[in-house]
Amino acid sequence: MLARAGLMGGCDLDTGRPDPEPVAIVVFGASGDLAHRKVIPALWDLFAGGGLHPESRIIGVARRAFSDSAFRQELRDSVAKRARTALTEPGWKDFEAKLSYLQGDLDQAATYAELARRLEAPGQAANRLFYLAVSPDQFGPVAEGLAAAGLGSADREAREGEAYRRLVVEKPFGRDRQSARELSRRLNACFAERDIFRIDHYLGKETVQNLLYLRFANSIFEPLWNRQYIERVEIDVLETGGIGSRGGYYDHAGASRDMIQNHLIQLLCLSLMEPPPSLDPEAIRDEKVKVLKSIPSYSPGDFLARSRRAQYLAGTGAGGEAIPDYHAEAKVDSASRTETFAALRLEVDNWRFAGVPVILRTGKALDRQASEIRVIFRRPPETLFAGLCADRLPTNVIVIRIQPEEGIWLDINTKEPGRASLAPKSLRFSYREGEGGALPEAYERLLADAFQGDSTLFIRADEAEEAWRIVDGLEAAWSSPEAPAPVRYPAGSSPDLDVLRLDRP
Repeated sequence: MLARAGLMGGCDLDTGRPDPEPVAIVVFGASGDLAHRKVIPALWDLFAGGGLHPESRIIGVARRAFSDSAFRQELRDSVAKRARTALTEPGWKDFEAKLSYLQGDLDQAATYAELARRLEAPGQAANRLFYLAVSPDQFGPVAEGLAAAGLGSADREAREGEAYRRLVVEKPFGRDRQSARELSRRLNACFAERDIFRIDHYLGKETVQNLLYLRFANSIFEPLWNRQYIERVEIDVLETGGIGSRGGYYDHAGASRDMIQNHLIQLLCLSLMEPPPSLDPEAIRDEKVKVLKSIPSYSPGDFLARSRRAQYLAGTGAGGEAIPDYHAEAKVDSASRTETFAALRLEVDNWRFAGVPVILRTGKALDRQASEIRVIFRRPPETLFAGLCADRLPTNVIVIRIQPEEGIWLDINTKEPGRASLAPKSLRFSYREGEGGALPEAYERLLADAFQGDSTLFIRADEAEEAWRIVDGLEAAWSSPEAPAPVRYPAGSSPDLDVLRLDRP
C-alpha cells in the first residue's frame, strides 16, 4: 500500500483505496430495527459524503407489506432521526430514487428467484452486497436461498476486475463454538470465505481502530508494551440501561455471550496482538487469532476463581429512571440465573504478556456508560519517590476511551507548584475536539470497507471459534453444580461495588 504525506506532516495510508464502484445492496430484514437504526442511516451518510457510487441501488427485503413509496417514507424518517449527516430535500430525492422494496418470505424460494430477476434488470450493478439484518436463526437459510437462486459465490474463483458477491453477517456468530462452526460450514457452502464479512460494529469505532496506530506508530509506547512494564490491562464496556425489550434474546444469552465473546475479546486482541508484518487484512487477523490461541483453556474451577457474575435488582438508573428487577423484565424467566454483569480475568501466555492479567468487565443497569481500555503500568523501582511514597505513588495509566468522550488519556505524576509533593495529572487527546465533534459512525466505516473488500475490521471464522472456546469454558463453569448463583446488585450501582469486584492476583 502506498502512502503520502498528509496534513501537518502526517501520512495518508488511504491513497491505495479505489473510488467506489456501482453496487446493488440488498438489505434482508429491511423493515426491522437494525436496518432502520444503523444500516440505512449509514448508507445515507456514505451517499452524502461521496462514499456510495451514484449508480448504486438499494433493495430492501422483508415480510411486511410495503409499497416502494411507503418504504421510502419510513426510511426517510429513520434517516432524519439517526443519520450523522443532515437530511436535505435535494439529497433525499436522489437517494430515495435508489431505494426499492421486495416483499417476501425468507423461507420461500420464490423470494430469491424474484430478487435474482430484479438484480439482472437493466440499470442494476453487477457488484452485489447482501446484508443480513435478520435474526441469527435466518443467517443460514438466507445464504442458502441466495445460493440456490444463483446469487452465491462459493463456486466462483476470485478474478481481477470481476464483479463481486459479498455477504455481511451480524453477530452473534453462533451460540457456542460448535454452532459457530456449523454456521461457518453453511455459509461457506454458499459464499467463499473471502466474501463473508462478519461484522462487529465495535471494530468500526475510530478509537478502536486507533489502537494499532497508537501502539505501532509511536516509539514512546511500543517498547513499553510488554510484561516488563505493564502490570495489568482492564477493559470495560458498561451500560446504564437495563435489557429493555430484549428479554427474549438476552435471557438465553447473558452478558458473557452478548458482550464478552465479541466486543471485549476483540478489544483484548487489538490491545495485546503482536505487530503484523504488513497492513494486509489477513496479516492483522492472523495476529488476532494468535492472541486468542495463547489464552489457556482453563479448568471449570479456574474459571470460577477468575470470574464474577451478577444480576441487577430493581433500582434507580443513572438518569433517575426506575429500572425493574431483572426477573420482572418482559420475557425473562422468574428463576433465571442469567448474568447481567460479568467480569473475567484472563492471561495471554505468550512471550510479551505472560503473567499480565487482563480483566474484562461488562454489565447493564450500572451508574455510568463507558467503553474503555486501561493499560496500567508498573511503579518505578523502589528508590526515590517509590521508596518514600510506596502505594501512595500513583501508577501511570493510558486510558483509551471508546465512548463517550472518545480519546486518549495519559496519567502521569508531576510536582505540585510550591510544594515537595507529587500529584497525578492527565495529558489528553480528544477526538471530538480535534475533529470538530464529527466522527464517522461505525456502520458507515464498515460498510465502506465491505464495498472495497477490505476485511481488516471483520471477524474471520477461526477467530470467532477461538473466542467461543473461551466463553464456552466460562459458561460450562457457571453451569456446573459448584457454581454459586449470581450475586445481586441494585440498578444504578458502581461496577466497583464490593459484590461485583473481581479479586486481582
